[in-house]
Amino acid sequence: MSIDPRTYTYPNALLKDRTIMITGASDGIGRALAFEAARLGAQVVLHGRNSAKLEKVYDQIDAMDGTLRPSIVVLDLASANAENYTMLANSINDEFGKLDGLVHNAAIIGDRFSIEQFDAVVWQRVMHVNVTASFALTQVLLPILHQSNDASVIFTSSSVGRIGRAHWGAYAVSKFAIEGLSQVLADEHPHEKLRSNCINPGATRTNMRLEAFPGEDRDLLKAAQDILAPYIYLLGPDSNGITGKSFNAQ
Repeated sequence: MSIDPRTYTYPNALLKDRTIMITGASDGIGRALAFEAARLGAQVVLHGRNSAKLEKVYDQIDAMDGTLRPSIVVLDLASANAENYTMLANSINDEFGKLDGLVHNAAIIGDRFSIEQFDAVVWQRVMHVNVTASFALTQVLLPILHQSNDASVIFTSSSVGRIGRAHWGAYAVSKFAIEGLSQVLADEHPHEKLRSNCINPGATRTNMRLEAFPGEDRDLLKAAQDILAPYIYLLGPDSNGITGKSFNAQ
C-alpha cells in the first residue's frame, strides 16, 4: 500500500541517529521542522543569518526532554562565498562525519511585479539566494551526504514554480529552477543511497506568506507545525528509494 506523505504517521524515534541540516531554521517552517526533527531523535544543524534568532531556537530545543543539543550555522546566503561554504562543510564533517538530511527551506520572495517592471538587481538577488545558494550548499555537502547510508535532500518548491503566475517574477522562476535542480540531482544518483525531492508547502501561516499576502486572513491558514508530515516522511527510512519527485504538503 502506497504512503500518502500528507497523512504520514510516524513513531517518536524515527530520526534517531540521523544528522539533519535545515536552512532558514530560525523562523516559520524551518523552525517548526527543527523542533519536530529534534523531538524525533535527530541531531539538528540549524542554519540562519540571524544569530540571535538561531540561539533562541537552540535554547528551546536544548530545553526539550530527550533531545540532542543542536548545532548552529550562521551564514548569509546572499553574501556567502566559496570559502564560507567550504568552512561550513568542514565544520559539519569534523563534528559529525556524515549528513543524513539536508532541507533547503531558506528563500526570499523579492518584488511582486510584472516581468516588464521587474528590477534586474532584485531579480539577480532572488535567483542567487533561492537557486545558486541551494546549488552551492548542496554541492559542498555532497561528500558528507555520501557518508550516510540513507541520505535525503529536500528542496522547497511552490505552486508558482510548477505553473507560472503573473507578477510572481523571480520567485516563481527560481522555484521552477529548484524543481529542475532536484530532478537533475536525483537523475545523477539513481543507484546510490541519496535521494532528492521537492515539497510545495502550500499556504502556511509564515512571515513569508504574510509578506506576499498582507491582507489575507491568517486564521484560515495552516500553521507550520501542521504540514510537517511530508518532510518527516522524506527524511526518514520509509521514503528510501523515493527520488526525483515533487510533493504537496497540503
